[in-house]
Amino acid sequence: MPLARTDTSPLFGAGASSTLRLVVYLAAGVALMVADYRGHYLARVRQHAAVAVEPVYRIAAMPADAARTVRLAIADRQALTQENQRLREALLLTQARLNRLGAVAEQNTRLKELLDVQHSLGLGVQLAKLIDIVLDPYRQRITLDAGARQGVVVGQAVLDAYGVMGQISEVLPTTSTAVLITDTSHALPVVIERTGLRTIAYGSGSSDRLDVPNIPVSADVKSGDKLLTSGLGGSFPAGFPVGEIVSVAAEPSGMFAVAVARPAAALERSGDVLLLRPLADPVGPPALKPDSGPPAPPPEALAPAAAASAKPATTAPAASPAAAPAANAGAGSTRTGAPPVAAPPVNTPPPVNAPPEPTP
Repeated sequence: MPLARTDTSPLFGAGASSTLRLVVYLAAGVALMVADYRGHYLARVRQHAAVAVEPVYRIAAMPADAARTVRLAIADRQALTQENQRLREALLLTQARLNRLGAVAEQNTRLKELLDVQHSLGLGVQLAKLIDIVLDPYRQRITLDAGARQGVVVGQAVLDAYGVMGQISEVLPTTSTAVLITDTSHALPVVIERTGLRTIAYGSGSSDRLDVPNIPVSADVKSGDKLLTSGLGGSFPAGFPVGEIVSVAAEPSGMFAVAVARPAAALERSGDVLLLRPLADPVGPPALKPDSGPPAPPPEALAPAAAASAKPATTAPAASPAAAPAANAGAGSTRTGAPPVAAPPVNTPPPVNAPPEPTP
């Protein structure tokens, strides 16, 4: 089957006309390049052409740009999500460490205050930690992590860095229970620091209140007075802070006044306490001191002195019997109006060195 022929001829076909056309086009191209290189005549034409063609480039690159943007968006979102998760975990961990450091710093402060109190007391103390606390209106108790194995005994005073907390009421092998001063069954002898008035502070069942009843109306008690332990009863040494007077009011009978005090100890916040070790009181008079004096001389030095003191006693002459009446007479003459009394004869032993008397 014969191929169909087209009427259009190619741009550069075979023949002389085609060759001439090629030469003309080449010459025109060379002329344009030289003119553009020398005189920049086609710069504006290129700018307009670039402006006209740029939308085509952008439209052609839109699918690739869209795919790249979606891919980057997905990758950035995942990275941001992971980084956000890591930062959140780091923040939680840092916050937990910060809270722990705050608790450690607070505990360090409390222990430093207890250590300062221990040094200032000059008494035997023992450190214990709070492991349980009961602060209901009918029972004010704390449990400590020290017991009989640590030397805790019933009746020991319990202190914190600010004042008296309570007293040991029950002792187990490894733990102990203390009744707080705010318990309704507890009473503490106190003294008002400013005036020296002695009274008793009773627990009210509330951790922030002490009742001080039976105060004489004529007593000088006012708000702000400090309450200290008086030392009476023997359980609490004198001079420890107990509380501060908040208010003073008269009883309905008008015979006495009633004061309300705020405890000095941080009953609801203390975590570490001090236990006062009981001091044994001496019974009876003090022991006698050992005899003290110069050291005794050696026996060799005492022997000549003993011999010298014994020699005059053996060689002393015996007193004559006639000298005794004379001596008695002389002694009796000193009495006024009394006759002299004759002394009985004295039988004097013969001298040791005297010769024996001859026998008649």
